Amino acid sequence: MSRSYEELARTATPMGDVVLRRRLEPTLQIDVFEVMLGGEGLMSSLFTDGEEALARLGLDAVTNDTSDTNQSIDVMVGGLGLGYTARAALQDPRVRSLHVVDTLEAVIDWHRQHLTPLGAELTNDPRCRLVHGDFFAIVDLEPPMLEPSAPSRYDAILVDIDHSPADLLDPSHAGLYTPAGLGRLGKHLRPDGVFALWSNDPPDATFLAHLHACFVHAEARIVSFWNFLIGDNTESTIYVARGPSS
Repeated sequence: MSRSYEELARTATPMGDVVLRRRLEPTLQIDVFEVMLGGEGLMSSLFTDGEEALARLGLDAVTNDTSDTNQSIDVMVGGLGLGYTARAALQDPRVRSLHVVDTLEAVIDWHRQHLTPLGAELTNDPRCRLVHGDFFAIVDLEPPMLEPSAPSRYDAILVDIDHSPADLLDPSHAGLYTPAGLGRLGKHLRPDGVFALWSNDPPDATFLAHLHACFVHAEARIVSFWNFLIGDNTESTIYVARGPSS
């Protein structure tokens, strides 16, 4: 029997307490897992369409060599959350390695302790590595300092950390969304590599222009899903950029 509300774990961080909780969603009568940071919702298992679309659209843009039936790709994900982007990435049979970077060590620990709904699935997949670190600092380095098994460059980097390029969890993240920051990120991609970003806001013309300046191809895709809580569709934006120009 599900409890109406249960706090599963709590840890203090410089950005406020990060909390893992489980509650009963009364309409659907299902358990919903939520990660809260500083009292604000960071991730929920109730609606995961945007996170899954990030992986699907990002990896769909990775060039396929149709003559190579054994093609394999290396992927980095910035932001673990409840693991839905990571799981969607692992469903692509081409994925050889997946490094998921999160600055909240507690969130990684919850997955390793199987407190989260996808914890066992992710940690038992030998292709998947959960890395504690500051994604924004890592992509400013060359090569990225992850672990000895990490590739020097990736076929795709998928990011779901901030609410949008203009609505940041922390001011220190702002540099990524500039031409200089995108240029540094592009150095961690292979020549035809893909950068994809989830945003809760409508397409941002300024950010899209930055992407066009730093990549051969860039677009903003609107994804929507039915939100029974408001009786209407909810939309988010997936930016997909391919082929770093530097």
